Amino acid sequence: MSFIQKSRAAAAGAAAGILFLGLATVPAQAEAEGQTNHITRFLQRAMNDARFQEVLDLAPPGSTQAMRLADVEEKMARTPSEYSRLFTAADPQPITQQPQLDVTVLELDKHGNPLASGTVLMSPQHPDGVAVPVDRNYRTNAVRWRQWDDNGWYANQGRGTIDIVPGREQAPIDFMSPYPASVLKLMVGFGVLRLVDKGTIALTDTYDYRPTENSSLCRGDTSNTVGNYLQASLTTSDNPATCALVKLLHDKGAVNELNQTFQSLGLETLQLKNTNPATGGRWSNPVTMTSLDTAKLLALVNGLPGKAWNAPDGTPVTSAVLSPASRQVFKVHLANQGWNDMLSTANRCDSPVPGIPHRVPSRWVGDDGTVTVAGNRFGRDVRPCDANAEVSFAHKTGWVSNSGADAGIVKSLPGKAGRHYIVVALTNLGTQYVDANRPPAEPGLFPMTFTEKLAGLGKAVDEYETDRWRRH
Repeated sequence: MSFIQKSRAAAAGAAAGILFLGLATVPAQAEAEGQTNHITRFLQRAMNDARFQEVLDLAPPGSTQAMRLADVEEKMARTPSEYSRLFTAADPQPITQQPQLDVTVLELDKHGNPLASGTVLMSPQHPDGVAVPVDRNYRTNAVRWRQWDDNGWYANQGRGTIDIVPGREQAPIDFMSPYPASVLKLMVGFGVLRLVDKGTIALTDTYDYRPTENSSLCRGDTSNTVGNYLQASLTTSDNPATCALVKLLHDKGAVNELNQTFQSLGLETLQLKNTNPATGGRWSNPVTMTSLDTAKLLALVNGLPGKAWNAPDGTPVTSAVLSPASRQVFKVHLANQGWNDMLSTANRCDSPVPGIPHRVPSRWVGDDGTVTVAGNRFGRDVRPCDANAEVSFAHKTGWVSNSGADAGIVKSLPGKAGRHYIVVALTNLGTQYVDANRPPAEPGLFPMTFTEKLAGLGKAVDEYETDRWRRH
């Protein structure tokens, strides 16, 4: 019996007990409203069916690659080509323990109102997944959220040591939240657009980015409009542009206020902490997000006519946290996402494991039908898949070696089968984890970044939500 099989068997009883204790804390009305039943049961099955424990590790503990990937201050400074060179001589080995996953599906009606949600966590302590109970405000007190620890994931078998939300010592579920990678740019975009709505800045303003320290992530001086920085941050995931926006938030004294805003909205795990005011960089483990709170943030960005939920102080939370104009800017940029290669595979039309069936924005598609994003060529004619696309997917992806993330809003295209939902997946399955049958990298083309098991999960979620919409 393998290490993972033994861990799964040993943890099964404990996971079941934790699940029971967690569900017992949920108000009867929330259970009756379906907030802890059908989606979580589906997600738990789908995540187990994906068999994430079968991925291979390109940087197993003790390897040269692992030592070169040791925890660094600028977690996202490496480029895809640098990762490719790092792993060229790798000897892939089976992953030593169950991967860490945090997945949420938030169902919406046609107006954007939340209907029900499901969140499932998977880790070495919960190898079969554990459902997270939520109340009628889509909040949970049943999880002791811990900050990601690069080295501790191996050394402590997936257990974290630093609390994200205080006062959860007695929570029945203990979970180390995966680092969000570039999905953190959703928090940055929200903060910038809040400043726009206040009149503090305008998207047309020119911002002269002048870092007072060196940063391998942020690079050197630039000048551009706030709107152009925001577009680059959200559509091509441009790190220097995002550094400029984070520094702008610091310049305006808005970072602490942004974190407090997340707290007041009931999004306690969204924290843009420990970034460097001198550069806008230093995106490291104190920057935290969970899939449930990220899904709720996207529900506000998506928009809805009335109350989304009540804040911790009882105040109704609505999509008025951003103006209609700012929400539209946000959604347009997410809909123009260039990186469609995690929960979706739209940039690779011939992928043997298709993901969420959406269309690649035309701005990235050349005359030959192939996709190029920020100079990175995918080399596949996507026009056949675009012709058969069924949904729009306004989303943001992110990756580093030990983080793979995707978060977005799915809505059916006109004439296609109905569905409307938000899906967020935060995992430790970044560039260092591959499938056993992954084809070799093709010269001159962007390397495959994620395990295809994540795309398979995206497709399973979409099929489930399509069937739910049809039956209801």
